[in-house]
Amino acid sequence: MAIAPSVRVNGRNRCNVNGERVLVNLGDWWQALSWLYLLPVVGGMVYNLLTLWTTKVFLQRPLLCQDFQPGVSVLKPVRGLEKNLEANLRTIAQQDYSTYEVIYCVQDPEDPALPIVKKIQAEFSPEKIVIAVDQVEAGTNGKVNNLLGGLKKAQYDILVISDSDTHLRPDYLENIVKPLADPLVGCVTTPFKLTKAQTLYEGLEVLTINADFIPSVLFAEVTGASKACLGPSIAIRRSTLTDLGGLESLADYLVEDFELGRRVWTGGLKMVLLPYVIDVGVDLENWTNWWSHQVYWDQNTYRARPLPFLATIIIRAVPFALMFSLWHWSEPWGWLILLITLAVRYGTAALVAKMLKDSETLRYLWFLPMRDCCCLIFWALSFSQRQVLWRGIPYRLTKGGKMMLASPPPKN
Repeated sequence: MAIAPSVRVNGRNRCNVNGERVLVNLGDWWQALSWLYLLPVVGGMVYNLLTLWTTKVFLQRPLLCQDFQPGVSVLKPVRGLEKNLEANLRTIAQQDYSTYEVIYCVQDPEDPALPIVKKIQAEFSPEKIVIAVDQVEAGTNGKVNNLLGGLKKAQYDILVISDSDTHLRPDYLENIVKPLADPLVGCVTTPFKLTKAQTLYEGLEVLTINADFIPSVLFAEVTGASKACLGPSIAIRRSTLTDLGGLESLADYLVEDFELGRRVWTGGLKMVLLPYVIDVGVDLENWTNWWSHQVYWDQNTYRARPLPFLATIIIRAVPFALMFSLWHWSEPWGWLILLITLAVRYGTAALVAKMLKDSETLRYLWFLPMRDCCCLIFWALSFSQRQVLWRGIPYRLTKGGKMMLASPPPKN
């Protein structure tokens, strides 16, 4: 079959194939395709403006005032040294609450954090501060394994699970426990914001949580789009936990907090997201640590909520506004769209940060577009990668949000 050479006519490729002329104009096709970028640009700007309203509505919710102070067992999983570890661990021992115990859960008898918890125990009392050293291996989730060791020593029905990097105010226990006075409440959790960033990559981590994740959680809560169970701070009855299958049944889940929450709300109980924001310290060693943690975070979200996570592509305004302006680089209105997008993103993030009393986001706010562009890459990687790193240990993701060791541990 003879194919005639292409001839350039009026900026178009005109070809003869079997005597027929075929008009091909890929330039016009790609030009039209670029306008699709405006969908996430507009969607993202509208969404950012809505988060102002939902954050304000959420924070205006009143805290409960009833007199309800049952005995509480606080499970505090500890593993390794972290930034400000001693100061963070001590805050849970300084609560304005009548009857409670703190159980510091440690798995390794040689853990370098063990002397710190022993120091706190000596400062208070062995009755109030309990140290549980137990090498439980119920599954691949290290946090759940750690908690199981401490659960054996818990003496109260009300359990509070509080991560080691949380810095808590003295009224924390009083507030997180009160909703459980309602027998229909199955679980209580609190929003959080990252603090104590000292490097640029820690600042970018702050922006991910404080300027993106938490506003999205509050948006979903206020609009009823979805529910959340946030791992750093959870209150639940031991009896409820047992009815839901117990901690052991969560030991192989990557996102054990979401799975716990899912069982609560599908079991007909209420999930309460308290309008009480706690502080969580950010602690990253280097840029590689930041990159892997960002991918890990998106993998978590994808595994927990696949369809909503997929849909977030339509609210990623900044990277698509940048691509649109580069595509139309010679046209001033293309760059105007980018400037408007950045103004909305900066302005709404700053106002949300002020409502959350979040000085960290304001300090790193100029890097928000960089963070937003990088996160489009992380979003894409979350679909292709099936391996995650947790505290330096590689795990392979499996069906149903569970995980297994990527390779068997070396034999001694």
